[in-house]
Amino acid sequence: MRQELKKQNLSFFQIWNMSFGFLGIQFGFALQGGFMSRIFQNLGATEEEIPMLWIAAPLTGLIVQPIIGYLSDNTWSPRWGRRRPFFLIGAILSSITLLFIPHSPALWIAAGALWVLDASINISMEPFRALVADKLPESQRSYGFVIQTLIIGIGTWVASSLPLLMSSLGVSNVSHPGEVPLSIKVAFAIGSLIFLLAILYTVFTTKEYPPEDLEEFNRIKKEKIKSSNLVIEVFNNLRTMPITMRKLGLVQFFSWFAFFSMWSLATPALTDHVFKSPKPNKIEWSTSTAFEKKEYEVADRSYNDAADEVGAYMGYYGLSSMLFALLLTFYTSRKRINRKYLHMFSLIAGGIGFLSMYWIKDSSMLFFSFALIGISWGSILSMPYAMLSSFIDPNKMGLFMGIFNMFIVLPQILAAKALSSIYQIIGPGAIHAMVLAGICLLLAAGSMILITDKKAIQG
Repeated sequence: MRQELKKQNLSFFQIWNMSFGFLGIQFGFALQGGFMSRIFQNLGATEEEIPMLWIAAPLTGLIVQPIIGYLSDNTWSPRWGRRRPFFLIGAILSSITLLFIPHSPALWIAAGALWVLDASINISMEPFRALVADKLPESQRSYGFVIQTLIIGIGTWVASSLPLLMSSLGVSNVSHPGEVPLSIKVAFAIGSLIFLLAILYTVFTTKEYPPEDLEEFNRIKKEKIKSSNLVIEVFNNLRTMPITMRKLGLVQFFSWFAFFSMWSLATPALTDHVFKSPKPNKIEWSTSTAFEKKEYEVADRSYNDAADEVGAYMGYYGLSSMLFALLLTFYTSRKRINRKYLHMFSLIAGGIGFLSMYWIKDSSMLFFSFALIGISWGSILSMPYAMLSSFIDPNKMGLFMGIFNMFIVLPQILAAKALSSIYQIIGPGAIHAMVLAGICLLLAAGSMILITDKKAIQG
């Protein structure tokens, strides 16, 4: 029997189970994106240094994602399947690293731990994209990626609010220079546990289709082991990728430049520009006077309170993407959509959300900024992958998903350098990075005009 005939329509709960592990992955990403810069600042990093401290994360993705995609394409275990072994390996490594990061004794150790965390998350995340294409027929692809986005939105919202919740429960939100507040440590520990449990839920509730011709699959696999050069194969497929994939890559480039700007600099930008509570300059605690210590503690408490608020507001982009995905879930379960115009509208909304931050005087207005950004985020996590899966060879789905994600990590590497240069070109003020993020999302929306493949557009 051919694999295409085996792909029956799945129920909502079957798709939910196979995507539930993304809740854990997003807990890791949300804690990383919302609070890693705060950890860096607590350990003594300046605003100018923060983007370059993030650069290890996208560099890791550039290397790990195609490799994991290739390996999962060529893996099959009767017990564990094709993608699930990678879910589990990545979850174990990610959970351990999440637990360790806020306890880093030095800035360089925290930066190294971020590298390990991003590599580990990518090991779990990359096969999840391929799993949707593996298990769902073309008619359910948009629906499947939208449900995945719904779960991602829930994870983002809850995880981003954890430090504020911990503080409201009485967990300490202040620390001495060079230390991370206890509220952050507890939040990361909770995220570590949820990451592992969510992945285990998917591993034990989801089965995978075997290769269409298992005997042929094993024969080809043995030949690849003997003769294949992974680097050559990746570059050959990179060189011959479909033209529509290249066009989508341009859209992804601008989109992920924008979101890297938010993850790396939203906390210093908004604590300073909106809350007027920047991170105080580090002092030498042992030699400082009582007055200097008191002054530092007051300023640091104000910064940490503001950072909690920023993290919680960032959670609203997860909530917004969740509601947006929920609406799309109901719609795509019954009707097909125009992916091109839907994604274009969503990117414009996010661009407006980022630009609005520059003029905000009342912090409560950040709710609307992040709600608009969430519409973009919900679409970014679903529409490009749904479009891509409509014209990619199913036997190379993992590899091409990994290659496609190069268009995610390359702009982040560029952004890490460019954002550090903003301070030299424009002057102090991380809020300029949010303005640049808004412009990039508008450019991404304009790039959608290039997508003309009807198979990719209709879904």
